[in-house]
Amino acid sequence: MPTLPMLAKTLVATALAAAAGLAQALDIQPYSDTALAQAQTAGRAVAVHFHAEWCTTCKQQEKSLAALKAEGMDVTVLVADYDKEKDLRKRLNVRSQSVFVVFRGTQEKGRIVGETRIERIRDGLKVAL
Repeated sequence: MPTLPMLAKTLVATALAAAAGLAQALDIQPYSDTALAQAQTAGRAVAVHFHAEWCTTCKQQEKSLAALKAEGMDVTVLVADYDKEKDLRKRLNVRSQSVFVVFRGTQEKGRIVGETRIERIRDGLKVAL
């Protein structure tokens, strides 16, 4: 029978392993200048997803992203409102909704334009890893 210190060590190790797994999950959050700057300064893989509520392609992309969350990809996706983020669109030269601009740190690594298939979105996000 395991001793109390052995059980405690096992519990701590399990909790740390679970936390490490969570850190590797696809993180989807609303866009903010601060969130983008923090991810870029840290050298992280980050994508800005230009999304519009009225866009059916964007809604399909949301479903694909939700499915990708379970895969443990270490990428942050910042969802920017296409209709409101006009300055950001101009700065990143984005001319339509349903676009992902993918960065590793401050360097743009690729774009995903109008794509809804999970495998294509996955491949497009992986270029920043």
